[in-house]
Amino acid sequence: MKKTLLFLMVCFMVAGFSSTAAAADVKMVLATGGTAGTYYPFGGAMAKIWNSKIPGMNVTAQATGASVENVRLVNKKEAELAIVQSDTIDFAFNAKEAFKEKLTKMAVLATLYPEVIQVVVRGDSKIDSFDDLKGMKIGVGAPGSGTEANFRQLSDGYGLKKGDAKEQYLSFAESAEQFKDKHIDAFVVTAGIPNAAIMDIGTQHSVRIINIADDKAALITKKYPFLSPFTIPANTYKGQTNAIKTLAVNAVLIISTEMKDDVAYNIVKTLFENQNDLAMAHAKGKELNLKTAASGVSIPFHPGAVKYYKEKGLMK
Repeated sequence: MKKTLLFLMVCFMVAGFSSTAAAADVKMVLATGGTAGTYYPFGGAMAKIWNSKIPGMNVTAQATGASVENVRLVNKKEAELAIVQSDTIDFAFNAKEAFKEKLTKMAVLATLYPEVIQVVVRGDSKIDSFDDLKGMKIGVGAPGSGTEANFRQLSDGYGLKKGDAKEQYLSFAESAEQFKDKHIDAFVVTAGIPNAAIMDIGTQHSVRIINIADDKAALITKKYPFLSPFTIPANTYKGQTNAIKTLAVNAVLIISTEMKDDVAYNIVKTLFENQNDLAMAHAKGKELNLKTAASGVSIPFHPGAVKYYKEKGLMK
C-alpha cells in the first residue's frame, strides 16, 4: 500500500513538473518571404539562434508571400513574428494602399537592415531609365506585396500610370524564371543586397540594375518619407562595374502585441548579443546595427523591445 502511494506521489510530481516545463515552452511562427528572397534564409538564421540560446524557445521560419501577407498573418494570430518592410507596416497601421482597415495588433522589435529597390534589365537592353519601362513587360512582385507598392511609388515619381507598363504579378523566383526565358523585359526586387535571384540570373545572363535619377529620388522621398536614397556599391553583382543609385526601405522585425514583455525582450537581447553568429550564418547579419535598430519605423515598438533599448541608452 505504501509503495503504491509513493508511486502515485512520484507520478503526480512528474506530471506537475512536465506541465510546468510545457508552460515555459514558447512556440512561434516567424513569417518570412519567398525561398528565393532574403527574408526566408535570414529568418531561418535568426530562428536558429533563438532556439539554441533561449531555453524553451521554438521558432519556426515559414516561407510566405512576404510583407503584406506577413502583416495579415500576425494580425490574424497565424504567426507571432514576421519580417516586413517599413513602408508596409505604415500602410497597414494606417489603412493605406492594399489595406482597407487598420491592422494594429503588431509592434516593432528591431529595424534589421536596408532593403534596396532593384529594377533589373538585361545587359543588352535598351532600357536605361525607369521612363523606358513604358509598354514593357515587368515583373512587379507578388500581388499586394511590398515590392509592388515600391513599383507604384517609383511609377508615381516618373509619371507612369497603372497600365502604362505590362505588369506581371510574380514572386522573385517566378520573375527570375520568366526573365531567363525572355517572357518579361524587366523585374523589380526589393531586398537586401546581393539578392539570390539576381545573382542566380547573373551566372548565366548579363544583367543591369537601372539608376534612379537624383531629381526623381528627391521627388519620391518627399512624397514617401519611409524611402531613402541608397547606393549599390560597384561589384555587388557580376559585371556591375559602377555604383548604382536607387532607393531603399528598411527590413523590420515585428511581433504580436499580445506577446509577453519578457519574451519580446529576450528575443531582441539574444539577437544582438549573438550578432557574430548571425553574421556567420547570413550576410545580412553583418548589417544589423544596434544604433539604428530603434529607428526608421512609424509604428510603436513592443514594450519588451523598449526595455532593452532603454538599457542600451537608445530610448528614454
